[in-house]
Amino acid sequence: MKRIQLFEFEDFHWLPPFIRSSITNLLALLLKMLKTKDVVATLILDIKKQYDFNQIVDLGSGSGGVMIDVIEEINKNSNTPVNLLLTDLYPNLSVVNRINSANIKNIHYREESLNATDFKNASEGLKTMMNSFHHMPPKAAQKILQTAQKNKQPLLIYEMGENNIPTLLWWLLLPISIVIMVVMVLFMTPFVKNLTFKQIIFTYLIPIIPLVYAWDGQASLVRMYTFNDIQNHLLKGLQNDSYDWTVNRVENVKGKKQGYYILGVPKR
Repeated sequence: MKRIQLFEFEDFHWLPPFIRSSITNLLALLLKMLKTKDVVATLILDIKKQYDFNQIVDLGSGSGGVMIDVIEEINKNSNTPVNLLLTDLYPNLSVVNRINSANIKNIHYREESLNATDFKNASEGLKTMMNSFHHMPPKAAQKILQTAQKNKQPLLIYEMGENNIPTLLWWLLLPISIVIMVVMVLFMTPFVKNLTFKQIIFTYLIPIIPLVYAWDGQASLVRMYTFNDIQNHLLKGLQNDSYDWTVNRVENVKGKKQGYYILGVPKR
């Protein structure tokens, strides 16, 4: 398996909630800049044509990420709106309360913790994981795929990047990449939605957030599962006559590659 199990600060429960939220806010801004909303919305609408659903249950939602914009795009011209239920293993109650109190149509954030490896406690609907699958070590990642198939639940996993850089080159370029990402955070922060005073302090005066974001961003590249990892390890032994798996790249409206997806759906 090419994937490397490095750590990311976001994986640790002791990471202060405001730092976790600041990181996910930055990621949400990056996704908006890359117009990931349009890519994911198109992908989900295509899935809906072959497997109808009226709710999306997003796993590992963080601060809401791209899915809030995605569901608004999906429902913009729809006569039968799709509901979005946001969930997380470590839900930040301030984020949960902010989203729920905003009364955004068709969107609700679950207050209770939800483990992505256990679909028995999840509501019905299309399960999605947006840029969070690489956080799962191989056994947990395979368990997510297994529980989707076992419970005959549709599952869409999307990763905005690919692990296609040689590992040695990644290590050699790491110091330069860290510096570039730190500088990016300094420029991006003023444009973050729901920017807090704490995020400003811990970005410009005590630069903890830029360093955490830079490391997590670089570590995530080599933590992503390659097509070979998915087909020959994670999906090994799962293919059967009752469930379909698809692994493919995603293209934006300009025809440029913008990540990949794993889709699992029960056969009709």
